[in-house]
Amino acid sequence: MTDIIQEKYQAAPHQPGVYLMKDAKGKILYVGKAKSLKKRLASYFVKKQNHDPKTAALIELIKDFDTLTTASDHEAFILESNLIKEHNPKYNVILKDGKNYPLLRIDLNEPYPAIQKVRKIKNDKALYFGPYSSAASVNRTLKQIQKIFRLRKCKQTQFKNRSRPCLNYQIKACLGLCCNAVPEEEYRKTVQDAVLFLKGKSGQVVKKLKIEMKEYAVKQEFEKAAQLRDTMFAIENVMERQSVVSPDLKDRDVMALAAAKGRAVVTVLVIRSGRLIDTAHYHLELGFKEPLEILSAFVDQYYRDNVFLPSFILLNQEIDNTEMIEQMLTVKKGKKVVISVPVRGEKRRLKEMAMINAQRELDKRLQKEEEERAAILMLKDLLQMEQLPERIECFDNSNLAGQDPVSGMVVFKNGRPFKEGYRKFIIRDQDIQDDYAYMYQVLERRFLKDTDEMPFPDLLVVDGGKGQLGMAMAVLKDLKLEGRFCVAGLAKKNEAKGETHDKIYIPNRSNPLNTNPSLKALYLLQQVRDEAHRFAITFQRRRREKRSETSVLDSVPGIGPKKRQMLLRHFKGIARIKGASLEEIAELPGMNEDLAHAVKQVLQE
Repeated sequence: MTDIIQEKYQAAPHQPGVYLMKDAKGKILYVGKAKSLKKRLASYFVKKQNHDPKTAALIELIKDFDTLTTASDHEAFILESNLIKEHNPKYNVILKDGKNYPLLRIDLNEPYPAIQKVRKIKNDKALYFGPYSSAASVNRTLKQIQKIFRLRKCKQTQFKNRSRPCLNYQIKACLGLCCNAVPEEEYRKTVQDAVLFLKGKSGQVVKKLKIEMKEYAVKQEFEKAAQLRDTMFAIENVMERQSVVSPDLKDRDVMALAAAKGRAVVTVLVIRSGRLIDTAHYHLELGFKEPLEILSAFVDQYYRDNVFLPSFILLNQEIDNTEMIEQMLTVKKGKKVVISVPVRGEKRRLKEMAMINAQRELDKRLQKEEEERAAILMLKDLLQMEQLPERIECFDNSNLAGQDPVSGMVVFKNGRPFKEGYRKFIIRDQDIQDDYAYMYQVLERRFLKDTDEMPFPDLLVVDGGKGQLGMAMAVLKDLKLEGRFCVAGLAKKNEAKGETHDKIYIPNRSNPLNTNPSLKALYLLQQVRDEAHRFAITFQRRRREKRSETSVLDSVPGIGPKKRQMLLRHFKGIARIKGASLEEIAELPGMNEDLAHAVKQVLQE
């Protein structure tokens, strides 16, 4: 224990509050709460003998800490939640997958509201539905909505400026509002039905449509009655695929935690009007909390941005601060929210269903990790490395006939993509295509970085055979990096020679390695190379498209670099400029009607 920590620990009060663990650079590693700060800190700095590996690893990193006292345990809970949200500490349980979860958005303030897929909730008084567990889940729901209700999904600029209906109208996925005279009141009824459907109130929508269908039939407006009948049948087909799991037809979320070997999965069964409409699995960053605390942290974070709150939340185990969380959710919903751990009847059956699914998902995760670990061990033995290749880097260059040369670097950690480590390089000062010059420049720029900023890899993979491997070794020799890490080249198989697998080359060996006993290791390197290839090509294509867009605007008389940048920045691309009206373009700074007309004419041509 350092002198700073010893001094602060001695001064810590026997009061409720929050503590913030920091590393040598003052970065917050972990935020926790306690009924007695003194006792909780003692568990870190005094009673050291029974720490689990995770807590022991955290303690090694702690060089300082701060405490904030509160008047009650309730205030400590709220403060802890806010600090985790603000600082996003590395070792706390954080509900994330490196991205924001997708949502659906409908703005009822617009005369003809559209349904959109978004990633963030804004304070704009629109309705948001979700978050959905994956892009596949939200896309499936969006497809159902378009098929059943045919709401518009084009953006506002396109909607205003279309001269004829788009493909969605042709395939009967849109009412064609842009060109067909659909009364606003009639469309708004359809939107309200879609909102009920998204809330899980499909039964209410069907009842409502039946009444309207009969009314149209009495008026002998059989075409409208037939349209409502088709809509009703489509909703009923969706309802048939949704299991009825709760006979009382209430809205519930059922959550179950499964944890083992330092990993945890929370499965959420989303039940609306008694029907199971979605099953979501969340893989958590455990941090240093116990299973009892993990589910509590998950519930708090899950409903922090979730726009829909059920009245009942069923859990598979007790959590900390149940009453506090209930109070917070009740205030947010405006109605009573109950959190419980059922022990009998239908609710217990739902809890057990969630537990089975959570355990199955965790088993799949652990099995996948074991396979990845086996591939890394196999790769270590194949390449005769002294340590495991836990960090693998691979570079790939991409250009089109020597134009717009770029390079992409991908990183795999413990056998899986580590996208935070990906880097893009624009090749500079190279007028002719020269793979060696590209490689030299990129490797130099990458490996001259401070290792604190970007650690060296355990293994560098070069896309190519002996020639490319030799070039890489020459570059590393010039940079005085020989022997700092392992290097391997991966060459495509030559099917004309009867080769069945790609080939791995290593320095100081003329023939490729025998990979027949180590195919898992070979497949891992192929995955790394293919990801680098995809990453580099995607980057190069975007650069080329951007240059193409720029060159189009350069041909417009009166449009110089500043106006070009202003147009692209405002409309976010050529497609949106093309869809904008003359008035929208002309009203921008430095533009007028003549320039707007010239822009539209060139883009249309």
